[in-house]
Amino acid sequence: MASFSMFKLSFFLSLLSNLNLGLWPQTQNSLIIFPPSCNSIECPIFDTVEVGNGYEVRRYNSTEWMSTSPIQDISLVEATRTGFLQLFDYIQGKNKYEEKIEMTAPVLSEVLPSEGPLCESSFVVSFYVPKKNQENPPPAEGLHLQTWKPKYVAVRQFSGFVSDYNIGEEAAALQASLAGTVWSAAIDKSHAANHTSAYTVAQYNSPFEFDHRVNEIWMIFDLEE
Repeated sequence: MASFSMFKLSFFLSLLSNLNLGLWPQTQNSLIIFPPSCNSIECPIFDTVEVGNGYEVRRYNSTEWMSTSPIQDISLVEATRTGFLQLFDYIQGKNKYEEKIEMTAPVLSEVLPSEGPLCESSFVVSFYVPKKNQENPPPAEGLHLQTWKPKYVAVRQFSGFVSDYNIGEEAAALQASLAGTVWSAAIDKSHAANHTSAYTVAQYNSPFEFDHRVNEIWMIFDLEE
């Protein structure tokens, strides 16, 4: 039943993929690849702070994200699938208010420092709560709300399907492109102070979409104003 519902969702997104609802900020200095899904479903709004060689720094406003409990797994791909199914049930009405919620993008997979066996990592999968539900997101068993104050995010984009083999390379490439910048120092300081994730993988496409796939590596940090 869940697979059939996901197929219907993917078909719905494909029908809307050519619409432009103005949900993604347009700037002349934006990254090269525009996520087509943000033409049809809601994505969080951000300001572009800087575009560098191989990276972009964004500032996201205060937002609410619905998140899973940490998922222990050796595979980000499998952990994301497990977490997304929980979140998909949530938006289909498996919540305290029995309310259906619109799909948004991206789905985030946060890679947390592992406290278990060396071969296993911890992942938190999150869904951006639509504006309509931001003030009162329906609670649900097994999920928790993450409230973001304004956040800065260093971003690297890549295409194709996310795999357990390419995410490490993409994260390393982002870190290398930031080396020597003020952003690298700010990220290190913020992560050390807040014990946050090493990095986050943002995925904008349904697993049933094969073309025009857009993914991002995020390094989320606070910046002293």
